[in-house]
Amino acid sequence: MLQFSHKFKSDADTKYIIDKAFIDIKSEKESGRIGYYFLPQDSLNILGDITQFCKNSSLLQSKKIKNIVLIGIGGSSLGIKAIDTLLAHKNTSGRKLFYFENSDPLNISTTLSSLTKEESLFIVISKSGSTIETISIFKTIIKHFNLDFNTQDKERVITITDELSPLSKFSDEYDIKQFDIPSNVGGRFSILSSVGVVPLYLAGYDVKAILEGAWAFADSFFDSKENHLLEKAAFYAINSESKPMNVLFSYANELENLTKWYIQLWGESLGKTTSEGKHVGLTPIGLIGAVDQHSFLQLIIDGPNNKTVTFININDFENDIIIPEISLAYLQDTDFVNGRSFGELINAQCKATKDSLEQSGIVVDSISFDKIQEGNIGKIIIYYELLTSLVGAMLNVNTYNQPGVEQGKHLLYEHFKGKK
Repeated sequence: MLQFSHKFKSDADTKYIIDKAFIDIKSEKESGRIGYYFLPQDSLNILGDITQFCKNSSLLQSKKIKNIVLIGIGGSSLGIKAIDTLLAHKNTSGRKLFYFENSDPLNISTTLSSLTKEESLFIVISKSGSTIETISIFKTIIKHFNLDFNTQDKERVITITDELSPLSKFSDEYDIKQFDIPSNVGGRFSILSSVGVVPLYLAGYDVKAILEGAWAFADSFFDSKENHLLEKAAFYAINSESKPMNVLFSYANELENLTKWYIQLWGESLGKTTSEGKHVGLTPIGLIGAVDQHSFLQLIIDGPNNKTVTFININDFENDIIIPEISLAYLQDTDFVNGRSFGELINAQCKATKDSLEQSGIVVDSISFDKIQEGNIGKIIIYYELLTSLVGAMLNVNTYNQPGVEQGKHLLYEHFKGKK
């Protein structure tokens, strides 16, 4: 389960903002205009499709596939990577996810050198079907492994894209297995669609439990049982000018990719210009404890008081290491933690840091995992998606577009077009 703790307060004005935002996103859901609300239920159908595909695939039935190779960027990789990192220590499938998500030539070369064609299944993910980084890397993989789609090599490729996109048409041309992304689901909200379901299932994860966890939380929210989420969103929106930065301070290395997923979701959704020409948004900052206690904490405490901080921790790591009962010369001042577990240590560091921020007048709240389980992961995913939609509604922005990103894509095209 997840536990939420905060001190956000509501008054009459806040209640009006909360009620209006709740009606707005409930209307988004009921109209079908925004589709991520339905993914926890609808994506259960994809499990049947991918299960049948695996049964019919001679390649997958041969047990030779050890590498699930993901080719995608941004919303096509960040959420998958977040869940994979959280659950990798529990995966006994014998399969591993590899990621091609950047145009970095050294990373591409290094990752290619660690793969073999015989052990690899390639998944190309692009909502538009023409993402320049993704398609360029896909071409590189085709050449490197000498893939011929007029042979059984086509069984080594799965595509995930919008229906009728260029990538979809390519898949149809060569009879390559493809999964659709719903047209009303944006890339950064797509982790619970085929984007996440297909690769995570193939990698051996219990996707059904992830979806069910998200479904349960979404139902609870729309049944008006998660008021803490509304109160938090209202505080962020009302104080967006005085506290324009939101810090996610995650106390576990396994949570690092979750913070990166949150940064895209939060930044790309909320950093906007309103119809009145006003620039709004909350700058997302991802920190990892206890590491960033030694880098960023000083700025939060003694720098400008313009940030809110959310702490995320894991109560039970299910793999505790005990600090040895060893006393070293000149280092006896560290002996007070001898015999305690590292899980206790990192959670004590989390609490001490949170308490120090509160005492310094910093606005904080916290989210605690009892332990890392699939259902909990589904809940935290939908929690942040719903929070993003609520804040967007309260800031009066279009949460689901990204005009600033589109300009950069156009300029990239013009740059290369002019050199030919």
